[in-house]
Amino acid sequence: MQDLTITLLQTELAWHDPEANRAQFAELMGTLTEPTDLIVLPEMFTTGFTMDVRQQAESMAGPTVTWMAKLAREHKVALCGSLLVEDGGRYFNRCVWIASDGKHHHYDKRHLFRMAGEHEHFTPGQERLIVELKGWRVCPLVCYDLRFPVWSRGANAFDLLIYVANWPAARRGAWQALLPARAVENQCYVAGVNRIGTDGKGVTYAGDSGVYDYLGRAPVNSGAEPGHRTATLSLGDLRRYRKKFPAYLDADEFRIV
Repeated sequence: MQDLTITLLQTELAWHDPEANRAQFAELMGTLTEPTDLIVLPEMFTTGFTMDVRQQAESMAGPTVTWMAKLAREHKVALCGSLLVEDGGRYFNRCVWIASDGKHHHYDKRHLFRMAGEHEHFTPGQERLIVELKGWRVCPLVCYDLRFPVWSRGANAFDLLIYVANWPAARRGAWQALLPARAVENQCYVAGVNRIGTDGKGVTYAGDSGVYDYLGRAPVNSGAEPGHRTATLSLGDLRRYRKKFPAYLDADEFRIV
């Protein structure tokens, strides 16, 4: 069983400026001095949390996904984060997962944040994504999904949950409470990556990107500082804990419709 090293990139985002955001994340990745397996970027990392779908959306063949594939190959890592994507005439808040060989998968955000009108501009996703990395089962989700434990629930279905987010500072208490809750109830590791700074609508973000283990403990919490944070996770420890305390065997069965 292999350990998994995950790196979270927390920074401000330039409003509606994909080129500037790609440049700053590439520069930040270039400062990494320790090997890692997975690099995680925030939600809508090229634009900030915008509803300007017609002007800001890209295709899956556009510059950002191409850039992600190039960086993943160069750094020999998996890379994920969400961006605004146009696909078949519809718009998605899409979390793109790029493997180290440049191949990609994606997850479309299911729970659209109606308080910002996201549901009026985007199409919700219908299926979760679980990808394999070094023997780990990884499930990437997006921001508001964190508030919905049914969608986030998996009885031994995954080993690591990831939430990429633009989670406002006004509700940071919920972010700090729900990330460890998802870890404890799913008996898995949870990583949450948030941005900092103030966006083009005047909304402020506090960061608090972090990694939590299956007991809800936080070996990494970045506070409001920009930069990268890295944690190494043990699949062996996780499996031993699940064997010793197999609460997942008593999980309620349900079907999402």
